[in-house]
Amino acid sequence: MIGEPGSPPPFHVSTRAGSVRQTERHLSSDPPNPVELDALREEVRGILEHAVPSITRRTIVRGIAVAGTATSLAAIDQVLDPYDRERVHGYLLERRACERMLDMLASLRLAERRQVTGLHPDRAPTIVAGAVILIEAMRTCGLDSMTTSESDILHGTAIRAVDGRK
Repeated sequence: MIGEPGSPPPFHVSTRAGSVRQTERHLSSDPPNPVELDALREEVRGILEHAVPSITRRTIVRGIAVAGTATSLAAIDQVLDPYDRERVHGYLLERRACERMLDMLASLRLAERRQVTGLHPDRAPTIVAGAVILIEAMRTCGLDSMTTSESDILHGTAIRAVDGRK
């Protein structure tokens, strides 16, 4: 979604670029190899560029990252053990830090990723694809960072429903 606080979003789109789907489509080696990662990056970039018109992308000045990949990377970046929702929510996730974490995560076997501080072991199978997706979203939208949120789109929808707005 793209928009201004307090106003309905003038643009929103859903894509087929989820981390589970992209893991299944591209990452069969353990750890993933560079050819697989390049193919994943290329597909995700294409999906995003097709789904979000360039004129819309040029208007983006700030991003909020929600869901498991963003919160996991925020926790990994802060080396949180145990996970601390308060420290994750509002954390500024820098693209360079995400690229560094992607390099580290993609170099590890699945069993090793399950041991990474800040990463819930159940997220280990899809975190590499998720990190690629997040980084490509930042690049596509010209962002050097995004703010991590523990609240997601469904949270906003619920608030709007209770508030009586549509």
